Amino acid sequence: MFSIGEFSKITGLSVKTLRFYHEQNILVPTHIDEQSGYRYYNESKVETARVITQLRNLDFSLNDIAEILAQHEDDSDILDYLATQKESIQQKLKAYREISASLNQIITQETEARIAMNHSTFEVEEKQLETMLIAGVRMRGKYSECGKGFSQIGKKFGRHICGKPMLLHYDTQYKENDADFEACMPVRKGTSTDIISVRELLGGKCVALIHKGPYEDLGRSYEKIIAYVNEKEYEIEVPSREVYIKGPGMIFRGNPKNYLTEIQFMVKE
Repeated sequence: MFSIGEFSKITGLSVKTLRFYHEQNILVPTHIDEQSGYRYYNESKVETARVITQLRNLDFSLNDIAEILAQHEDDSDILDYLATQKESIQQKLKAYREISASLNQIITQETEARIAMNHSTFEVEEKQLETMLIAGVRMRGKYSECGKGFSQIGKKFGRHICGKPMLLHYDTQYKENDADFEACMPVRKGTSTDIISVRELLGGKCVALIHKGPYEDLGRSYEKIIAYVNEKEYEIEVPSREVYIKGPGMIFRGNPKNYLTEIQFMVKE
């Protein structure tokens, strides 16, 4: 067996470190002399010490190392464990690369949206809206599902449609999955069905702002128009409106950076 000094020389671990590992029950001496208290290590402990050193170099914690040594009796067991850990780390690295790519996309989109808003020539304006005849499909769910409503109106009223599609928002706050909204289109004439309501949408005083860019960035324009309304101390009437002046076509999606959406708040003083 090797004395602690000899074992230190062989393993490259200081005597202080060996004593600490003993206290932590990670690398226990093979024998301790009862009279002198000297620690002695046999040859099998050399490989254990080297495994501990390698794991520490890989930033494994002492608790992790203690658990590994407690659960695996020989080198082959430890190698199998390390192979499993390697596979797990590779999977995490793949996930992190995907997260990194997503973060880059978010950073790019947010930077572009901020620049677009700062250079936008569109300003909040007050105007008078005329009463119009609309065909609408009241829906509840995700805003992205509004296309189903527009499709139903288009199939039913086709040639009688006389304006841009719009969405009426009946909620006073954003809702992710249970939003209350109505897909609408101005029409020249028509009759209500079980699904589609044909009626007059009353006009009145309106605060409006045209948003240029993807629908995902509408929040920035909402911030601007709501700040204006609050400054003027207007009261917003429900429903608010989004008029889709320019968006994805029936065949080509187009460039979302060039989409034009007019936010309209009917207000009273």
